[in-house]
Amino acid sequence: MSRWIDNLIRYWRWLHRRFVSWDNRPHPNPPLGKGRELRATFLLYKGGLRRVKQRLLLSLLIIAIASACSRTAIERGITPASEASQASCRIVKHAMGKTCIPHNPQRIVALWMGTFRSTLALGIKPIASTWIPGEPLPKYLQGKADGVESVGTYEQPNLEKILLLKPDLILSITRSHFQNIYTQLSKIAPTVVMDVSRPPPPWQKHLEDVAKILDKEQEEKQLIDDYWQRIKQLKQALGDRRFQMQVSVATVDETYQITTYGKNFPTSVVLNDIGLQRPPAQREDLFGKSNISQERLSEIDGDVLFLSYRGGEAGKEALEKLQQSPLWQNLKVVQKNKVYFVDLDHWYAFDVLAMNAVIDDLFKYLIKIP
Repeated sequence: MSRWIDNLIRYWRWLHRRFVSWDNRPHPNPPLGKGRELRATFLLYKGGLRRVKQRLLLSLLIIAIASACSRTAIERGITPASEASQASCRIVKHAMGKTCIPHNPQRIVALWMGTFRSTLALGIKPIASTWIPGEPLPKYLQGKADGVESVGTYEQPNLEKILLLKPDLILSITRSHFQNIYTQLSKIAPTVVMDVSRPPPPWQKHLEDVAKILDKEQEEKQLIDDYWQRIKQLKQALGDRRFQMQVSVATVDETYQITTYGKNFPTSVVLNDIGLQRPPAQREDLFGKSNISQERLSEIDGDVLFLSYRGGEAGKEALEKLQQSPLWQNLKVVQKNKVYFVDLDHWYAFDVLAMNAVIDDLFKYLIKIP
């Protein structure tokens, strides 16, 4: 670009010598002999013409330089405005393309609770997330997320409320109902869509993805280091018992359906990190297995059972009815009084805060440390 301008300047000087300076040379024709008045008029005309030529050439030079700058900007695919915009944000690649997000976002809306919790763990409190309006946040988040707004349910976020909150960043995931509104979300604020497959990825992977977006890699590393330190402490407290203890995890819902969890379930990963054993039916390389009939109730048996329920009061009633079943009474874990009722909110979550709450339960029930 600078070389091109230098060439223009050299060309301008040549034009000036060729045309403008030419008028200052002795005139090739003899002077007109019509008196001083005519000669003065001629000289005035000649000086005015010289100034016109100078201005014309200067205008051409300015137009040429402006055109060159404009063409160079177009070739680069940027404009002065976009350069300024890029200086105040950074490009992030995601599942729906690329988005320029603020360097230090202050008003984040997270459309998945797993993302909300991971963002919170990294030291940034989102202004809003999706959960059923009016329902309290999970117990393990209480005190950490005061003042956070609900923007509708996970299945149907409220776009109008998101707009009124004036976010500077929206964090979404690859679910069809979110992807269908990606264009509308992008018009409200820069929107990043993270790849969350079915079943969801390991909680560590999602935490890493959120940390990269928010430029919080150091905080993420510290969270993982702290997690492994707690795992080490629990291993030491359990000793060799962890190699013989079979730990079962199950959930009962309002339809009386029983679900067990395989190796890919987030809580199962924690149990595996500790070295705790699982019942044979829960060692498969899968996320979960539902529709466990009461005739197959032995699949949830073990030395220890961590049991939860979903579906509010209806789920609680289903659990109470299960406990009255003769098949329930025949389970070894029931007879040993080793069934521990835990909170589904963190035993069925996908974030480092939830995994630490699970470790708290393991210390409480397996080591008897409150």
